[in-house]
Amino acid sequence: MNHLRYHAENEAATERLGAALAEVLPDGAVVALVGTLGAGKTRLVQAVALATGAAEGEVVSPTFVLIAEYQGRRPIYHFDAYRLNDEDEFRELGPEEYFEAGGISLVEWADRVEACLPSDRFEIHIEVTGPTARDFEIRGFTEQSAIVLDALRKRLAL
Repeated sequence: MNHLRYHAENEAATERLGAALAEVLPDGAVVALVGTLGAGKTRLVQAVALATGAAEGEVVSPTFVLIAEYQGRRPIYHFDAYRLNDEDEFRELGPEEYFEAGGISLVEWADRVEACLPSDRFEIHIEVTGPTARDFEIRGFTEQSAIVLDALRKRLAL
């Protein structure tokens, strides 16, 4: 397993992380987002989507629609598993089709549907450390993820 840690003192630093992720994540990447309510999962998705050219204001929490799609230079598929009762409900959404569609899939509350996610994924655990500060731990589980995380380190100058 490969990982890196990133501290964001404010939302601008979170936006910087999102922009860097948008640049280094390969087509077809699945990103599991884990954190408490208000940790910044949706804020990070917004930053990734905006960096790919999605329209500002288009990216909102998909809590009531469960899946949202954003178009930029490449598609972003934004899942929210918060209101799902179980993994079967997630499977009914047809996530495999999105995971294989070539865009970036970001899954909020991914810990609720972990068994439904591919083993070849990235996980981002977000911890609230202050009013606007967050610690991000980004993990990858394959040899290719080491290359992606090294590129991310370079982009963020870590």
